Amino acid sequence: MSTSTKPPIQPLEAEKAAEEDYPLSAVPFSDRKPFWSLSLLLMGFALTSTTLFAGGTLGAALSFSQLLTIILIGNLILGAYCAALGYIACQSGLTTVLMARFSFGNVGSRWVDFILGATQIGWYAFTTAIIVQALLGVFGAPDSGLFYVLLVFFFNYAFCATAYIGYQAIDWLSRLAVPAMLVLVALSMALAARDFDSSAIAEPSGALSMGAALAVVIGTFISGGTQSTNWSRFADTGKNAVISTLSAFMIVNGVLVFAGAFCSLVYGSEDLVAAMGQQGILAGGILLLILNVWTTQDNTIYAFSVAGANMFRTRKRHAFVLGGATFALVLTLSGIYELLPTYLIFLGNVIPPVGGIIMVDFWLRHRGEFPALSANVPAFNWAGIIAYVVGSVVAYTTGSAGYGIGPVNGIVTAAVLYGVLHRVIFQPIREY
Repeated sequence: MSTSTKPPIQPLEAEKAAEEDYPLSAVPFSDRKPFWSLSLLLMGFALTSTTLFAGGTLGAALSFSQLLTIILIGNLILGAYCAALGYIACQSGLTTVLMARFSFGNVGSRWVDFILGATQIGWYAFTTAIIVQALLGVFGAPDSGLFYVLLVFFFNYAFCATAYIGYQAIDWLSRLAVPAMLVLVALSMALAARDFDSSAIAEPSGALSMGAALAVVIGTFISGGTQSTNWSRFADTGKNAVISTLSAFMIVNGVLVFAGAFCSLVYGSEDLVAAMGQQGILAGGILLLILNVWTTQDNTIYAFSVAGANMFRTRKRHAFVLGGATFALVLTLSGIYELLPTYLIFLGNVIPPVGGIIMVDFWLRHRGEFPALSANVPAFNWAGIIAYVVGSVVAYTTGSAGYGIGPVNGIVTAAVLYGVLHRVIFQPIREY
């Protein structure tokens, strides 16, 4: 194996990479973060309003025992998937899009950049519109006109401020927001338990099978979990990466699903903020909504910036934060965001196979250690590309038909197929 002829990274270049949160390089161990910092940040990412609404959907369809079973199994699967990627990210110091270079090829990995970036910027635009409409609805104001535009403009750029700064700012926001959100959810659950009347609870509709319910729990956030490596790469040990990720995606996500389901049972509403209004703590509901959305939106636009920086091979992550937020603003104000959910749910099915392929690539092909990013990789790793296409088709078709859990089917199919193809289709990796 020949020695790399590339010159070493100069101190000024290393400083710039650190300022931009290492978008094109591994996070050095000198800049790794402790467990408590990483866990709070990941919890803030997992505390998302879509999970609350997913819980509300389950609450009306399942019995209480079925609900608890689904939450336990679904979040165990989700947590295990994210934790496995988190461990790999910690060991390599790389994001999902950087790891994809080895499993998809130098050019092929740009498709991963595209689908991850497109999904995140779409959700950013959609969620900004939703929170503005929710706030205007609370105060009885029309969801159009100048006031609407001003609020969209304000929240669009306010939410990306912490992402622009990077890990340090998102870390501090999470330290403040996560405890506050957990206290507010606990208070609301206590009041809901007070108002709970078992005799008034309608029989479960049975509209969802157990498999479909699992798909709701897992599918709601698995595409986001695929990009949780943006943060787990900062873990100081593999153990801390795994425990932090599990605490966010298994425990906190599970609590949020239960909260949404319980509010749906007690108050007949899938909207926790509306339920908190009925409980007499509307101000707390508004605060919860803003913190909930902020800690997810900054992660969302951060993920877009990382994908964009890798696609164009530039360290200027800050530029992609501002550029992405501006593009999202156009999507929101144009009203196009209303057409996004179906498209984004489709992308949510075709993203998880990426994670399955990366796991097999790391453990089987590279024996638990990725090469240096300076390694000479082929333009296309056809084993990864073929496995991804097949896995995505399986995820979409089986999910649409109700056969099992679409994203999980896609992950397993892609992982198994890549495990076979990487031995059949030779893909050398050489140092310069």
